Amino acid sequence: MKKIVISTGGGDAPGLNAVIYAVVHACYRRGWEVFGSRSGYKGLLDRDELYRLQLKDVEDIYSTGGTILGSTNKGNPFAMPFENLAGEVKIIDVSDKIMKNFDRMGFDCHIAIGGDGSLEIAHRFSEKGMPVVGVPKTIDNDLEATDRTFGFDTAVSTATEALDKLHSTAKSHDRVMVVEVMGRDSGWIALYSGISGGADVILIPEVPFAMQKVCEKIMENELHEKNYSIVVVAEGAVAAGGKVVSKEGGELGRSEPLLGGIGDWVAQEVRERTGKDTRSLVLGHLQRGGSPTTFDRLLAMRFGAAAVRLVEEGVFGHMVALKSPHMGSVPLAEAIKSRKKVNLNSDKVFTAREIGICLGD
Repeated sequence: MKKIVISTGGGDAPGLNAVIYAVVHACYRRGWEVFGSRSGYKGLLDRDELYRLQLKDVEDIYSTGGTILGSTNKGNPFAMPFENLAGEVKIIDVSDKIMKNFDRMGFDCHIAIGGDGSLEIAHRFSEKGMPVVGVPKTIDNDLEATDRTFGFDTAVSTATEALDKLHSTAKSHDRVMVVEVMGRDSGWIALYSGISGGADVILIPEVPFAMQKVCEKIMENELHEKNYSIVVVAEGAVAAGGKVVSKEGGELGRSEPLLGGIGDWVAQEVRERTGKDTRSLVLGHLQRGGSPTTFDRLLAMRFGAAAVRLVEEGVFGHMVALKSPHMGSVPLAEAIKSRKKVNLNSDKVFTAREIGICLGD
């Protein structure tokens, strides 16, 4: 009998529960025990945050959003914020304590579900001797080592549905609607939803944009008696010669700036340059919520089942990866090496340009 612990880290994504469902079922078919660690690594710090997952605990969860284990993007055990009795916040390393608890509790493997940040932490534990199998999770689809990540398809569907609804209100008022979507420094969500949702302009981090080009496209619509426009902008998009727009302060424990605000900036520029009634909308965490699409459910279950197969084969320090049509694995070190960017020579970019979408260049 093997004893497995599973955790979910970083931002939530539709399909997390489907992975948990598949892992628990695949383990029980082998006669293994599965434990869930709440809020990332909390269960390996405090046994009260660790509980055994049985089949009844995961019944029907494959169709629900979020994660029954809870998640956090502030729980890096190698740099954990800790507030002492004096109210002072210090950053401490609790990784050795987690390693000791992992061994003391008799776990054979840790299945870590997360994006590049969570998988980097898993890789560091792997280097300390913990048997780890990673499962890629990010709505941004920006992990280079796998063709797709679960959560992305659902996020794109949510963004596309929002764009479909914005067309009617934009047309009714002759407005320019600027929609900011997630994606960090990759433009996958913006590109996919922008094309599918009939956007006039799509601004992605891979293409530094010129506001003059954006406004020219909007005014060109007027010449064709289309008196409204839809602009989709990725949160990490940057104007040529400009800087990434981020929120001041950010969050404690984050290694990266908290992106946000580029949509408002673009809307203000469009308003001032064209005189058009312009509004901005940030979809934000709507893209993370809701029931996963069929594609994401199936992909998440495939990842979960493949992770258990890696445990059975003793392949640790690896992440399961989709190399279509097959499910394989790559070393964690390779999985976190670089982020996947939109290929500007891809058919999807060509399609956007061919149907008249402006990319700001």
